[in-house]
Amino acid sequence: MSTTRPIAEGLFTWPSDAPRLIGGICTACGTVTFPRQGSCPNCTGRDIEERLLAPGGTLWTFTVQGFAPKPPYRGPADFEPYGVGYVELGGEVLVETRLTENRPECLQIGAQMELVIVPFRGEESGNEVVTFAFRPNGQKDVG
Repeated sequence: MSTTRPIAEGLFTWPSDAPRLIGGICTACGTVTFPRQGSCPNCTGRDIEERLLAPGGTLWTFTVQGFAPKPPYRGPADFEPYGVGYVELGGEVLVETRLTENRPECLQIGAQMELVIVPFRGEESGNEVVTFAFRPNGQKDVG
């Protein structure tokens, strides 16, 4: 029987019909981080509470990775370019993320983006591994 599992525990709510990234907020100074950290990068406080981040945000900047990463890259032999960028969530935190869109003409700084869960790689011992990405609001899944 095949199951679906997240790439890592504690990054996003799973399973969920309305997934959210799981960050942290420092109770001393209010700094929000993603992923959740053991201490605050701003004030070094150690009282960090879990914080569900906004399910969407604004594309702050982006690029398209047009060539396969250097070894030990283990992706498919037929490399497909992919978008990467920073999405600002709720005015609280910038999240570095993979984008579902890889055509620069379909991306625009300032565009509204939404969180989606996407396959990370093919079957792994009967399990599908999923991760998070952001897509332009209203864009339908491809493929």
